[in-house]
Amino acid sequence: MEETISLKEIFEVVKKRLLLIVSFTAAAALIAAIVSFFILTPIYQSSTQFIVNQSLKEDSNQGIQVDTNTIRTNVELINTYNVIITSNAILTEVIDELKLSTSPEALASSIQVSSEQNSQVVTVTVKDPDPKLATEIANTTVLVFQDRILDLMNVDNVKILSEAVTKEKPSPVEPKPTLNIAIAIVLGLMAGVGVAFLIEYLDNSVRTEQDVQEKLGLPILGVISTMEAEDIRRDPSTINNPVKQGGFAHVQSKKTGNQQ
Repeated sequence: MEETISLKEIFEVVKKRLLLIVSFTAAAALIAAIVSFFILTPIYQSSTQFIVNQSLKEDSNQGIQVDTNTIRTNVELINTYNVIITSNAILTEVIDELKLSTSPEALASSIQVSSEQNSQVVTVTVKDPDPKLATEIANTTVLVFQDRILDLMNVDNVKILSEAVTKEKPSPVEPKPTLNIAIAIVLGLMAGVGVAFLIEYLDNSVRTEQDVQEKLGLPILGVISTMEAEDIRRDPSTINNPVKQGGFAHVQSKKTGNQQ
């Protein structure tokens, strides 16, 4: 038999386990904040740009002319340059010049080379825990690449457009505490709701008359009401009043018979 659950039952489960859900959410947010602010190392980035452009042709009659074929060739060369600039041939010299204690492969993982579509401008971005070192790596990488490209490709069409500069008060780009905490809150909320429904699903205890009908399949013949001791002390007349007393009257009569 397929079981269904109504929105009311979902709301009741959430309301019943609200403290558990809030605890999961708060714990996840707290862990994310601690990890973001105190455990993860701040990462800074610095960027430099160069342009791929050969000298324009000069016509004695029409002056300087723009050769579209040359521009198209420069744009197509950028894909090749993106590979060369992070190759061992370039990064090994960068490591030697800056005296870095890292490998070319590790250094390449911290360098990102990008360019807009059909653009002759290439951006080299370097990420490092030291903002000044990130700037030095970016500028040195482009300078070494500019010197070596003539030997490697037999062309001289790389010119530095803008050098990387370290800001006075650089801000880290990683980690992002706000984003991490937001993600942790969502995950904590989902985990809390999931655990709440799991506990409710595994709970087979019978508490209400509806549970008797649903779980045991037995009909309900009657319900014995209960009364708190405070209500009896507050209204002594209910002791001898079966209507007010409910299920307590039968117990009281038994005790009276035993005393006789």
